[in-house]
Amino acid sequence: MATGKAPGRAAPKKTGQAVLVWGIVGAVLLGGCVIGQATNGDDAGTSVAPPTATERNDTVPILRQAFESQGICYGWRLQEGYGDDVVSVGSNLGDGVPVEGNPQCPRWVQVVGDVTYTSESSESDDYAYVTVEGSSDFKDLDLLLVKGGLADFDLTADAFVDDPGWAVTRAAVTLPLLVAERELASPEPVATAAPADPPAALADAGNDMWRDRWGWLLGAAGLLLLTVLMVTVGLVQRRRQRAAAAKVPAQRRKATTRTPERA
Repeated sequence: MATGKAPGRAAPKKTGQAVLVWGIVGAVLLGGCVIGQATNGDDAGTSVAPPTATERNDTVPILRQAFESQGICYGWRLQEGYGDDVVSVGSNLGDGVPVEGNPQCPRWVQVVGDVTYTSESSESDDYAYVTVEGSSDFKDLDLLLVKGGLADFDLTADAFVDDPGWAVTRAAVTLPLLVAERELASPEPVATAAPADPPAALADAGNDMWRDRWGWLLGAAGLLLLTVLMVTVGLVQRRRQRAAAAKVPAQRRKATTRTPERA
């Protein structure tokens, strides 16, 4: 009996081991929560923001007007991480409606912005790729030149990194102008207001025979008057000369008649 173990002394040892095990488990779970929160916070900082509702609502009507004028569907697609995650898509058909593969758009052109943000702990910089895609009737070279024209509007890769939502919608509304500049579509006509009342009919213009010949008519009339004036002057002078010539013989006859009488 003296060598037996007291039944109540083993309990404290087991209780201490259980506390140690549960402490380790709690530390692991707490560390996992902390790592998870840190990871989620890092992912939130690298997410690509889509265009605002105002930017999308302002873009769709402009693209719709371009479609009605040129017969070409225009759209945009904003992606994150090589197209694995589509952030925003839209076209002249509406927000969220793509043009690629849409039966309502046999001819289409769209701008694609692929933006990638890296974490603060990464040594890599944020970057973006911008491309212009189109239906099969557009040549790759033409689409490449249209994409190059975006730089004239400061729509470069840096602009997509700084504000991807604004840049992709801005590029979408610029596409119709660049496509028309490449003579791939007719330029959008300027809308003019219709007249309130129909214009009144013009009066009868009459005979057009002398409309383009009035200069010749005036010249001929001037020459005719000058001719009449010269003829008149000539006749008057000729009459005076004849009158003067008729007076000379009469004076001579008078002189001859008077000479014998004096003798």
